[in-house]
Amino acid sequence: MTLTARSTGTASAAKLAVQGVSKWFRTPAATVHALDRVSLDVADGEFVCLVGPSGCGKTTLLDIIAGLTKPDEGRVLADDRPVEGPGRERLVMFQEPALFPWLTVLGNVMFGLKLRDDLTNAESRRIAHEHLHLVGLDEFAHANVHELSGGMKQRAALARALAPDPRVLLMDEPFGSLDALTREQLYGDIQRIWASHRKTIILVTHNVREAVCLGDRVILMSGNPGRIREQFPIPLPRPRDINSAALSNHAAQITAALKGYMAGEVAE
Repeated sequence: MTLTARSTGTASAAKLAVQGVSKWFRTPAATVHALDRVSLDVADGEFVCLVGPSGCGKTTLLDIIAGLTKPDEGRVLADDRPVEGPGRERLVMFQEPALFPWLTVLGNVMFGLKLRDDLTNAESRRIAHEHLHLVGLDEFAHANVHELSGGMKQRAALARALAPDPRVLLMDEPFGSLDALTREQLYGDIQRIWASHRKTIILVTHNVREAVCLGDRVILMSGNPGRIREQFPIPLPRPRDINSAALSNHAAQITAALKGYMAGEVAE
């Protein structure tokens, strides 16, 4: 049985609306067509995961939504307003934590709060401590970055991204460099935090099971150039166990669809 894509409503009702976005990267040696007429609506509080093979434009699309890269065609609307550059309303969490080694864990989270000019230093410190508590790093507030494990560094990066209270959190393969056990622990943390705060989240990943574990909806992309091929709603209750049979069934169906599109591209 084929899963049916869920309608996310009109662009005006969407938290984010990607409308006909295309992107080329041009050098003297070659021209790469990265994205081709990509359109996508994301509802307020929705958790959407983008999956697809390397080179399908997932990260490029995330950068365009963040305002870090401009599309050659089309546009992105956030709360019905065109995205024309980066802003604290849409923050990115990258694969590497990118923490400042000369700052403590608390200092790193407070650095993220410099994006807000409405806070006193005392208020920033209070908010930073609240978010360290949220990710389970209370006891490591004054630790140096080099004293943290890989998973703890990503928790600190998550606290830094959430502290300025962005409307949208964009996550670019934040678990890719972690071991399997640490990833599973973070899947639980992310689900808990999302359930309590209901942030709009877009996650880029190569891992289909990870996408099914975390997302309300999985967007399947294929390359040459990058296009949205299919969308899969994930109706499983939360919290989800990445090792459950029900989750595996959804992941297997999406993986089969992905392999089918990849085989078609090779044949072309």
